[in-house]
Amino acid sequence: MIDNTHIRLAGIDAPELDHPYGKQAKWAMVQLCKGQTVTARIRPELSYDRVVAECSLPDGRDLAAEMVRAGMALDWPKFSGGKYRHLETPEARRKLWRADARQRGKLRGQKDC
Repeated sequence: MIDNTHIRLAGIDAPELDHPYGKQAKWAMVQLCKGQTVTARIRPELSYDRVVAECSLPDGRDLAAEMVRAGMALDWPKFSGGKYRHLETPEARRKLWRADARQRGKLRGQKDC
């Protein structure tokens, strides 16, 4: 969230808070951003009524890339074109199985984000 606006990072799929590793992913993001100014380049699409953006830190690091690199999110090729796939940790898809299943359309009642 930036200035009370919920933002979905473009191109990745991170666990929801109530999914396995959801709270760990949240705190990984908090640690990345704490005390820093985040720049958000807003994309035209909305996802679940949330703004979609490419976000970066003052040193230029892409927050989506950092979350994937940390094993707390997966690349979502449908939306990223595979931009972050090379950063996924070897065990990420097994660990974040709900996000992986959502991408493959295997979770009932789940829409694409």
